[in-house]
Amino acid sequence: MAAVDVLNSAGEKVSETQLPDEIFSVPVKASVLHDVVRSQLASRREGTAASKTRGVVKGSTRKLFRQKGTGNARAGSIKSPLRKGGGIIFGPSPRSYAYKVPKKVRKLALKMALSSKCEEKSLFVIDDFKLDQIKTRQLASVLEVLKLNNLLIVSDAQDDTLLELSSRNIPHVKVIKTAGLNVYDILKYKHLLLVESSIQNIQGRLS
Repeated sequence: MAAVDVLNSAGEKVSETQLPDEIFSVPVKASVLHDVVRSQLASRREGTAASKTRGVVKGSTRKLFRQKGTGNARAGSIKSPLRKGGGIIFGPSPRSYAYKVPKKVRKLALKMALSSKCEEKSLFVIDDFKLDQIKTRQLASVLEVLKLNNLLIVSDAQDDTLLELSSRNIPHVKVIKTAGLNVYDILKYKHLLLVESSIQNIQGRLS
């Protein structure tokens, strides 16, 4: 197991904690991470683009002119795709872009993402933020002391409202719970900060 320093809000080392090798020391494969991130981003696509076919577009269905004798093409409805204002041929329709990656692969990718942060020495552990009110300035000062920016914070405290609301106006900082931990967010942010109590929950989820 790898030992990591546990810091307090003042940036001082208060203890050490052990990170299990089966989660934080897994060989990283870019192809696995790529597949899972693509799946996540595809699932986020709305897929709400839509166009009107000749059956949906508004207009009369009567024949424009008689079949023969006018010298014109044999036209039917004014809603024909060949006419201005007519329907669209093979246009987009609402759909889902989501596709699933096997559960074991998603779990492995999450371990790889955490391991990559350990390898890059971009993973930090804090004992607690100890915020007594919703105050962006207070949280920003803590992060400034820790010298962390572009940061993903993982916290499983019973009441994370103070932390979440205090972080909303700080650019490039996001707070999530262990249950919401995902590969895309871990790789998106440069630094990963774990509240010490969340390590046990991560181990319980991925072991």
